Amino acid sequence: MTLTQLRYIVAIADAGLNITMAAERVHATQPGISRQLRQLEDELGFQVFLRRGKSLDSITASGSQVIARARNILAESANIRALAANLRRDGDGELIITTTHTQARFVLPGPVSTVKQRYPKLSVRLEPRGDTELIELLGRGSADMAIVSTAGEPPTADLAIPLFSWDRKILVPRTHPLAELGRAPRIDELAAWPLVSYESSLAADSSLRKAFVAAGCGLNLAVTARDADLIKVYVRAGLGVGVLAEMALLESDSKDLCVLSAEGLLPTCTTWVVLQADRVQRDYALDLIAALAPRVDRRDLVRVVQGAASPAWSTPPHWRDLSAQHANAA
Repeated sequence: MTLTQLRYIVAIADAGLNITMAAERVHATQPGISRQLRQLEDELGFQVFLRRGKSLDSITASGSQVIARARNILAESANIRALAANLRRDGDGELIITTTHTQARFVLPGPVSTVKQRYPKLSVRLEPRGDTELIELLGRGSADMAIVSTAGEPPTADLAIPLFSWDRKILVPRTHPLAELGRAPRIDELAAWPLVSYESSLAADSSLRKAFVAAGCGLNLAVTARDADLIKVYVRAGLGVGVLAEMALLESDSKDLCVLSAEGLLPTCTTWVVLQADRVQRDYALDLIAALAPRVDRRDLVRVVQGAASPAWSTPPHWRDLSAQHANAA
């Protein structure tokens, strides 16, 4: 039995039993994975996966137990490699971050640039996903950290560090009737128009939908997208009123669009970096968190991540204050 074989069966399970997809994810060939799987099953004396013809059909009960333990073994193997690299002060490696398009596009470039200057050989891989997929991807070991946003309670995770709070903005063409109000619209005034917003607004528990329900208003979503830039495109095309994160707005947007406040109208959100407590974090990952949350003392961060102290994070700053600090520092 080898770590490679264990890595392959976990990859197959995470790829929905699609060996071709699993092979792509672990940079192997399909025949090579199939051969290693047969060898492992011969050694175990039972099947990890049931077959239907040439395809895998399901995971056996015994196979589920093997895969669960394989995940633990692979995680500890990765922890040993991370610990050794930190002790060697090795700056090589790959940092995989799963987050939304908004965070990847408008929040991460500066902090990632800072860390890359310190670790020039570091490879940073961004895995943009929808809000509902981020924690799941982290839990499967497919990412080193997840950057997520919530309105209200912290994300359900081993370790969540608050980075900053932010509000949504309402975006309309300058000729739109809402632009002529001279004030922020009431929620019933906003509900009179079709909206263009994030894909996550389709979920029954989305904070946008809850705000409309609480006000006794219907939510008419004309277009949804994961990409904040696409939301702007469809607002400009006249398909609806945009509702998006304030981080996603650029100075150039105000040339042809009117930006209205949604503060107090829609709940304030908080962005978090989420880690798995049982993983050894590379030094460059901690440096990125420190760059994202400069108010957090790195020594305190290390103690919490290593399990030597309980989290006691201060109230995170608002995005507009944090971005102003970055602008002044630049």
